[in-house]
Amino acid sequence: MTQIALFHSVLGVRPGVTDAAARLRAAGHQVLVADLYAGETFGDYGEAGLYVESIGGYSELMRRAEASVRALPDGFVAAGFASGAGVAEYVATRRRVGGVVMISGALPVELLGTGSWPAGVPAQVHYTTGDPLRRQQQIDSVAGSVRAADARAELFDYPGAGHQFTEASLADEYQPAETALLWERVLAFAPLQPPGLGE
Repeated sequence: MTQIALFHSVLGVRPGVTDAAARLRAAGHQVLVADLYAGETFGDYGEAGLYVESIGGYSELMRRAEASVRALPDGFVAAGFASGAGVAEYVATRRRVGGVVMISGALPVELLGTGSWPAGVPAQVHYTTGDPLRRQQQIDSVAGSVRAADARAELFDYPGAGHQFTEASLADEYQPAETALLWERVLAFAPLQPPGLGE
């Protein structure tokens, strides 16, 4: 059993996030869904972006994220969707985590106010190949930072063009087959395995 902190995308805690939490709990893990919007959700990216600006921007979201995991013991896994992937990375630079899972998002560590990835912390990065917001240079930068920290970087590509391809409530983006494969891979991530497995 592992503690996991889940961070939502710019759209808030939509069904894909709660479904992810349910999958992880069914596998025996304890999950904190960090609602950085206090219940607000959005169906439009532009509207969601304006909301983020209205509450103080991403620096405020990072502050809220760090506060949300204050009660978690060291060693939890930080996971995030789209912009929430960057939030998960940020938390990993401020807390001692066991691993980071980034779904449809990845930020170079230099943008997080730190010069290096936390030593020994493995990561997974999941993207569709045709994601319109995919930036391969950023993915490569994150992977390089993880490897430079003597940790394993697992990069997974999926066919299709969905950005939030695990979000069932977004009909134009959701890819159920790829979502199922993603969760198989996440559940096989070494930090989510009992001692002696997943290595």
